[in-house]
Amino acid sequence: MTRILIINGPNLNLLGKRQPEVYGHTTLSDIETMCQEKVANSDVSLTFFQSNHEGAIIDTIHAAMENGTDGIIINAGAYTHTSVAIMDAVASVSLPTIELHLSNIHAREEFRHTSYLARVAVGQICGFGAYGYICAIDALRHHVTKT
Repeated sequence: MTRILIINGPNLNLLGKRQPEVYGHTTLSDIETMCQEKVANSDVSLTFFQSNHEGAIIDTIHAAMENGTDGIIINAGAYTHTSVAIMDAVASVSLPTIELHLSNIHAREEFRHTSYLARVAVGQICGFGAYGYICAIDALRHHVTKT
């Protein structure tokens, strides 16, 4: 069984309501359902976590090292561009991590072009909306199992 933790950061609890012209109308609950449907009848187990609080995200990353998590998918939202602490947490647990964004951060405001997480992630997926989560699950599963 491949155990994947999917972390969503600040403001992602407002998906479907917040800036739908940028992030679409799909809610975080819709994304979680879509992901669970993707892994149904497979050898992948998903755990979801969302917080608007940097420390809670860091604590969840640390806990992943102890609870048998095989890899992390993280949409850190704005913390991507500001949080050395989350970058350090990912580096500290030595779990393969994929950075994920709904929008193409490289086509947006210049401050969004900098990602601290990219320095410690095995890869980055951005610009595919909610489907990016499915891409990330496939990519991380492949990375972890090499199948």
